[in-house]
Amino acid sequence: MKQIIKASFLLLTIIILLPGCTQPREDARQFPNIIVIYADDLGFGDLSSYGATEISTPNIDRIAHEGIRFTNGYATSATCTPSRYALLTGEYPWRNTRAKILPGNAPLLIDPSQPTLPKILKQADYATAVIGKWHLGLGGENLDWNNAIIPGPNEVGFDYSYILASTNDRVPTVYVENDKVVGLIENDPLEVSYSENFTGEPTGKNNPEMLKILPSHGHDMSIHNGISRIGFMKGGKSALWTDEQMGDTILQRSLNFIETNRDHPFFLFYSLHQPHVPRTPHPRFVGSSGMGPRGDVIIEIDHAVGVLLDFLDSLGIDEHTLIVFSSDNGPVLDDGYQDDAVTSIGNHTPAGILRGGKYSLYDAGTHVPFMVRWPGTITPGTSDALVCQIDLAASFAALTNQTNTTPDSENILAAFLGKTKDGRKSLVLEAIGGTYYRAGNWVMIPPHNGPAKLKNVNIETGKSSIYQLFNLAKDPKQLNNLATEMPDKLAAMIEAYEQNLDNGN
Repeated sequence: MKQIIKASFLLLTIIILLPGCTQPREDARQFPNIIVIYADDLGFGDLSSYGATEISTPNIDRIAHEGIRFTNGYATSATCTPSRYALLTGEYPWRNTRAKILPGNAPLLIDPSQPTLPKILKQADYATAVIGKWHLGLGGENLDWNNAIIPGPNEVGFDYSYILASTNDRVPTVYVENDKVVGLIENDPLEVSYSENFTGEPTGKNNPEMLKILPSHGHDMSIHNGISRIGFMKGGKSALWTDEQMGDTILQRSLNFIETNRDHPFFLFYSLHQPHVPRTPHPRFVGSSGMGPRGDVIIEIDHAVGVLLDFLDSLGIDEHTLIVFSSDNGPVLDDGYQDDAVTSIGNHTPAGILRGGKYSLYDAGTHVPFMVRWPGTITPGTSDALVCQIDLAASFAALTNQTNTTPDSENILAAFLGKTKDGRKSLVLEAIGGTYYRAGNWVMIPPHNGPAKLKNVNIETGKSSIYQLFNLAKDPKQLNNLATEMPDKLAAMIEAYEQNLDNGN
């Protein structure tokens, strides 16, 4: 395995200049490069730096050990699209009624007139790029995938974009570079529908014999690469990705962007697609974890992070680069495919000691790994400051002497840099079907209608007909509901929660 990984490192560091990237400019490094590494569905307990004993993640752990490892780091939502929206816009996703899990043909979610994190950094003369998963919509209504796809990431602040058109379990299964589908040819146009199948096109539901991974629920529509997805697709054969190569593709494009902009401040949103379903590790990593494809793709993520860190070292820019590593929401095992995630989990606990997971109002839905590294500037350590991805916009605005105009992002740069243990005072967080409130160590979940458990994914939703009140410092597993015995505290939390719903910063 070591020889294979070494060989893959050499392969990935052979950089080929890509069109659309910013060319090197005279060194103007007043501020650090910024890289946000964003995992997909990675849980609080999925990393050895956060207590995992059944899986080892030494490269991601390096960020934690050489920087600040936050024990109270949060995404804004227990699902991906809303969290990504909040990170880039500095706006709570529940303020935007469209900020839900989007179909693959949804229009662009971010209004091009909105302030965004990449726009803020462009004002400080940063080169900006998003590479990897997007899932924030593209274009307008009735998008034609065979022409220019506008608006997209380039209209909300990114100089360069190389993205999945949606997410890896939804069609279309193609990459979009800037405003064009990569590799598409004129005589085989791409068609996409989320309402009905195209005549003669096989589906996972009707043609299971064509599948190498069977769906467990949903995910039984158009088939590509032996995997059925959500949505229907026809044509575009020359543009279709190979799932097993996706990690390498995203990494290579990211390394190229870094190489091209090594002499000038850059912002890279390195947006991983793993361990989201379908979990398709590169053959180099199959069997590497001993716990099936979900564990294997976590090992693959860790390897990719190691390649990136070593590449920064080789360029001599590691001390000029601030890295944030986090996840868009908590973990899930069976999320639509029969991939042995449940049967091979063994003693591993993806959520650690936390309750719930992806989709859940309980803590594991939004409480995620969160670490910040800046060699030579950040003193390594652990912090229990309350920090959230929504605050990257205001904090990086402060770092680069820009004005923050986002509505909900707060400047907690001192906490991110480890200069204080004081972070946010409170957060309004969300999951499927509702919001809840954290202030200090207290969490209040208001009554929400709905099932107590999502049967398909076997995760507690946190929904209840009564108020729930927890002290996470004393009860991180959220087993003791204090709402009845502490009515004054509950009333204060409800009042503060409602005020936060009404007001932005």
